[in-house]
Amino acid sequence: MKPKRMLSGIQPTGDVHLGNYFGMMKPAIEMQDSVETYLFIADLHALTSSIEPDALRKNTISVALDFISCGLNPEKTIFFKQSDVPEVTELTWILSCQTSMGLLERCHSYKDKTARGMISNHGLFAYPVLMAADILIYKSDIVPVGRDQKQHLEVTRDIAIRFNNRYGEILTIPEAVIRNESAALPGTDGQKMSKSYGNTIELFGDEKTLRKKIMGIVTDSKGLEDAKNPDDCIPYQIYKLLSGKKNADEMAEKLRAGGYGYGHAKKELFDAYWEHFRPFREKRSAILNDSSYIEKVLADGAVKAGGTARKTVCEIRKAVGLK
Repeated sequence: MKPKRMLSGIQPTGDVHLGNYFGMMKPAIEMQDSVETYLFIADLHALTSSIEPDALRKNTISVALDFISCGLNPEKTIFFKQSDVPEVTELTWILSCQTSMGLLERCHSYKDKTARGMISNHGLFAYPVLMAADILIYKSDIVPVGRDQKQHLEVTRDIAIRFNNRYGEILTIPEAVIRNESAALPGTDGQKMSKSYGNTIELFGDEKTLRKKIMGIVTDSKGLEDAKNPDDCIPYQIYKLLSGKKNADEMAEKLRAGGYGYGHAKKELFDAYWEHFRPFREKRSAILNDSSYIEKVLADGAVKAGGTARKTVCEIRKAVGLK
């Protein structure tokens, strides 16, 4: 019985932050020991954000560096750039011809993004078809997604089922694995941590800047002596993911008891955060100046991913009548 194949991707649209780490990076890295793991940097998807070319190139290398620093093993994970496997764009067109407009018009992500000011374009509208191609080209069995992307995975399943009904059982129907609630980690302003909200805490960066961000986390107006509800305390919500259950329980008790201010909680949060990522920072520093290593890892991953993609596209081309 072949091992299950997991696929996940991340857009290189800025510095990787705690929400990315707990929502996507950490679970994906942990899965590399138990399933066949495909992990890609979604640089084609990033084009929907109108990102500057130099920034896109820089962010792509930076994201790759962050993943390897945080424990991704290129010997266990097929790690590559989306654009280095051109077959995915061919499959996107073929699947587009099997996808009804109504299916895409029902996707809430396009409406949400344009409502937030993103430029309306075909790429943004047809994003779910490229996502489907990403998943289906590698015959992925499982796909971790946040609740906000569950609908896109359902679109992928609909497209694959429709294709198989017409051309035969070629595509694997993927199963969603819903990421845990840390995927909706609160940012410094209380909203979901997101680059688009400008409320992120990055994994790597200047100590003084990151300390200032954490000490600036929004809290309510309760004073030092007041009892506080840990569930309403953003510093605590982040701290419990970094510190372990024992330390988190101790902070929760201090908050409930009073005589412990939000400033104390923020200081403990920064100390836990800085210590948690210390070994990752050390590893990152060791390979920071070796861009050729990062490029080789991505190139090797693209060769492996491309081999799988070509087999799938050959089957599909034959099925639909292309040479």
